[in-house]
Amino acid sequence: MNEYAVIVAAGSGRRMGSEIPKQFLEIAGKPVLMHTIERFRAYSESIKIIVVLPENQISNWNELQKKYPFSIPHLVVKGGEKRYHSVRNGLEAIVSPGLVAIHDGVRPLVSTGTIRRCFEAAASHGSAIPVISPADSLRIVTDQGSVPVNRQHVRLVQTPQVFDTELIRRAYLLDYTFEFTDDATVLEKAGEQVFLVEGNRENIKITSPEDIVTAEALFPYVT
Repeated sequence: MNEYAVIVAAGSGRRMGSEIPKQFLEIAGKPVLMHTIERFRAYSESIKIIVVLPENQISNWNELQKKYPFSIPHLVVKGGEKRYHSVRNGLEAIVSPGLVAIHDGVRPLVSTGTIRRCFEAAASHGSAIPVISPADSLRIVTDQGSVPVNRQHVRLVQTPQVFDTELIRRAYLLDYTFEFTDDATVLEKAGEQVFLVEGNRENIKITSPEDIVTAEALFPYVT
C-alpha cells in the first residue's frame, strides 16, 4: 500500500517572537523542519513526503537545503490561507490511493513508533490519531465560574493523523469552518469516525521560545 506524509509547515514565527518562521529555527544543529522530515524517513525509506510551505518561503527552504546540506527526496507544495487550505493543497498532490499521514512541520520529536502505530491502525480502521493522557488537572470555564473535568475522559491530540487517502480527500471538499481545528474534526464533519492510538509525550508542537529549549533537551531520547 502506498504511504504518504503531508508535512504542513506553512506557519509564521509570530508567537515565537522571531522573524524566522518557526519551522526554520535551529535545534540540534539543523532547522526544525529537517528533523521532522527525517522522522518519517526513519520510519520508512519508501514513504512519499509532501512538504507544504508558504509560497514566499520556498526559495528560503531551497537555500537551507544547500547550506546544511539536506537531500531527503520530497515534493514542495505552496500553502494556503489557513492550515485547512494548506492541507488540502498537500492532499491534491497525492496521485495514487493509499494512506496519508498529515503532520505538523514543527513536531520534530514524533517517534517512529507513533508513526508506525498510526499507519497500522489506519490500515485497519481508515483513520488513526495519536493521543496522550493529560498530566495536569483540568477545568472548564463557564459563565458561572469553572468546573473540574475528569481527566480520565480527556485526551490531548497530536499528529501525525493518518487516513485512507480517499476518505480524507473527500472530507477536505467541505467548505472551511473555524470548527476545523485539526484533520480529525474535518473527517468527523464528513460523517466518519476517528480511531485513537497512543502517541509519545515528547511529541511537542514548537510554538514558543521555551519549546525550543525543551526540544533540545528531549531530542536525544526520541527514537
